[in-house]
Amino acid sequence: MSSEKAVPKKFSIKDYKADSPRWCSGCGDFSVLVGMRKHMMDAQLDPANVVHVSGIGCSGRLPHYFNTYGIHGVHGRAIPIALGVVLARPDLNVFIESGDGDALSIGGNHLIHGINKNFNCVFVLLDNQIYGLTKSQSSPTTQTGFRTPSQPEGTFMDPINPIQVALGLGGSFVASTADWLSGHFLETMNAAAAHPGFSFVHVAQRCPKYNPEAWDYKSSSWYSFLNHENGVAPDQKFGPDATIVDHDPSDRSKAFEYAQRVPRCFGVFYKDDTTTCYAKVLQDKKNKGEQPTDLFAKVRL
Repeated sequence: MSSEKAVPKKFSIKDYKADSPRWCSGCGDFSVLVGMRKHMMDAQLDPANVVHVSGIGCSGRLPHYFNTYGIHGVHGRAIPIALGVVLARPDLNVFIESGDGDALSIGGNHLIHGINKNFNCVFVLLDNQIYGLTKSQSSPTTQTGFRTPSQPEGTFMDPINPIQVALGLGGSFVASTADWLSGHFLETMNAAAAHPGFSFVHVAQRCPKYNPEAWDYKSSSWYSFLNHENGVAPDQKFGPDATIVDHDPSDRSKAFEYAQRVPRCFGVFYKDDTTTCYAKVLQDKKNKGEQPTDLFAKVRL
């Protein structure tokens, strides 16, 4: 037998590709797919140690297009499925892909407890401000006055602000980026994956088929970047006219202040690496000799 040490495999972008994606032409999901593959390549994640979990919607097809393990779950239930994966296999890299309807409507209750439990994962909320898969109904983030088949006289409720929701629930990592800001998206994913806990990443996502007015990706004067050495640098290549605002992501009060600018603000709003993780709470109880429930007695921590 050779005494030479095995050289670790270097993963390329092709190692993360699976089926050819099927979305409408110009859909922002294509950019998110490429960006997430680039993140996995940059981090040199072994595809055998990665799990993508999704709910229902256009974004729900993402797990099909990664050459990793994946679960295309039921509507709004991606978070509890992912939590089960993390508790059983804390060594895996777990990503959750969800849409604005999937996460903030039918899945809103699970989002509450997912953020509160702060289990280790990257939660990616693709926000196109519309129900795209079911052909253009008003979603929780649809802008007031926008006409849809479900509200033909114009959406009458104010949209939910995803960043305010995540901050209000005590999110330990809260950020926002956009599918067309490729550099900023990649750096945001890298920062989110490095965070120990539930990383909430809001993504402004284009939907040229059913909501082309949602995001003006051809212009950058309408939004601002949050900038700090502990955050993500502004993407001046694709956002040359954006305003740059200095913001320390450890300042929670300021994070709430800048969250009022959403959806016209991108960057890391808040980050706290010291927030207790759910798995650690369970492990500490186990170390103290406390008996977990029958469910968790079967879970390998």
